[in-house]
Amino acid sequence: MPEKIKPYTVTAVTRMIKTALEESFFDLWVEGEISNYIHHSSGHRYMYLKDENAVIKVTIWRSVGTALKFEPENGQKVIVFGNITVYEKGGNYQLNCRKLVPVGVGELELAFRQLHEKLSAEGLFDEDRKRPLPEYPLKIGIVTSPTGAAVRDIIQIARRRNDSVELIIYPAQVQGDGAELTIKAGIEYFNRRDDIDVIITGRGGGSLEDLWPFNTEIVVRAVATSKIPVVSAVGHEIDITLSDLAADLRAPTPSAASELVIWSKRELRELIEHRLTFQARQLNNLVQYARQQLVSILQRPVFARPLDMIRQQQQYLDSLMRLLQAAGKNRFDVFKNKLSLLLSRLEALSPLKILNRGYSVSRKPADLSLIKSCKDIDPGELMETVLADGRLVSMVKERKTE
Repeated sequence: MPEKIKPYTVTAVTRMIKTALEESFFDLWVEGEISNYIHHSSGHRYMYLKDENAVIKVTIWRSVGTALKFEPENGQKVIVFGNITVYEKGGNYQLNCRKLVPVGVGELELAFRQLHEKLSAEGLFDEDRKRPLPEYPLKIGIVTSPTGAAVRDIIQIARRRNDSVELIIYPAQVQGDGAELTIKAGIEYFNRRDDIDVIITGRGGGSLEDLWPFNTEIVVRAVATSKIPVVSAVGHEIDITLSDLAADLRAPTPSAASELVIWSKRELRELIEHRLTFQARQLNNLVQYARQQLVSILQRPVFARPLDMIRQQQQYLDSLMRLLQAAGKNRFDVFKNKLSLLLSRLEALSPLKILNRGYSVSRKPADLSLIKSCKDIDPGELMETVLADGRLVSMVKERKTE
């Protein structure tokens, strides 16, 4: 090697290239398609930006990534704003991203779609999660700017509808960087209290950028997880935020929210008067009906001539007694006649009647057994003969058979 040649080190050459590139390619806008997107656990993001003929590595540092309104996706066309840097240890160049803009759709619109899809999949917008508002709240928490038109409208309507309802205002920033943190803090503050019936959070109308704090994930989750019913009143009727979808009730404007939540003292008084009048009318009708029923009952014969009814019943009872007696006598005569007939038949069959006709009965005195045949007694035995008017005792001398 010639003595006068002084070679560069790899580090020196790399740094020369780094200096030349970083000074020459500063504040670049580069358009391409995202591929090999990685969101590292450190918070940094890495991806490649490519077109039909070339590819360049892009680095998004954590400080930049946390400010992104949307999450980059593979295949998505974007425009990257940044500068070229050289990673010395790898010996390759990369695009250091300072801003990322989607192509074909606005950054906020894309972020809105992505977050809506994510939270919808979790069920945060489901209708069955929404709770009814209390009918007569006494304390209402309001999370909004203390100097905005929204809070003035709410206060004005509250004074007109019911000055007994207490409004407690949490001063929140509703626009700009960090606004979502104060809105979330306001919702959490009221949830730590045990005397708040309902929460209203919102602001007046504005651009998508102005309303963006109500589309951030931390605010939407604070609304969805609130243990107190939340009414979202953001913007005008055409403006719908993710907080509107997560709230228990969406009001198109802060004024409408105040009308929906704050009950009217006058309307309640009219309702009570109407119900009292209705109940009085119903009670009067009931009394009139009862009076008519009582008059009708008192005009019935049992009340007009009570003795007549008693006498009629007495006559009816006497008639029943006569029928009972007649029926008993007839029944007795029937049984008497039937008994007489049976006695006559029994008497006709009596052995005494037979004896009266000249017949007799012979039997042995010893055991009173009947003598029905000559063979039943032997000569020399005593025999008792029963006649109609007495008995004869004799001794058998001779037994003759025919």
